[in-house]
Amino acid sequence: MTDTAPMSPQDALVAVMVACSAADQNMRTAELVAIQRVVNHMPVFASYDADRIRRVSQTVFDLFEEEDGLDALFGLIRGALPERLFETAYALACDVVTADGKHSQEELRMLEEVREELKIDHLHAAAIEWGARVRHMMP
Repeated sequence: MTDTAPMSPQDALVAVMVACSAADQNMRTAELVAIQRVVNHMPVFASYDADRIRRVSQTVFDLFEEEDGLDALFGLIRGALPERLFETAYALACDVVTADGKHSQEELRMLEEVREELKIDHLHAAAIEWGARVRHMMP
């Protein structure tokens, strides 16, 4: 992403997934594969240039280094993401965090932050979380 190119709704979805995965400063392979799988297969990403994932990720990492970077990141995300995709963003974030079968406290705090920032209803959040959990259940 460049300073002149605004964040697209799809960029915002990628940013949420990357932020949740990177919250514990350890992006696991399963989480990266989950992000790539989502971008390759979800209808919302049908016309998305997957090469942008790297640029969006770097933006997230750069903002994580700044003092008020998380607030700035959520400002960018809310500015780019239509409200109808807020729950989609939360669902994708839950899928990414759950993909490796482990939840760090930092990842769970980041999911909580996403819930609050995107004003996800508590009952809807619980249903989304349950769906992610059962989709990633180990045998």
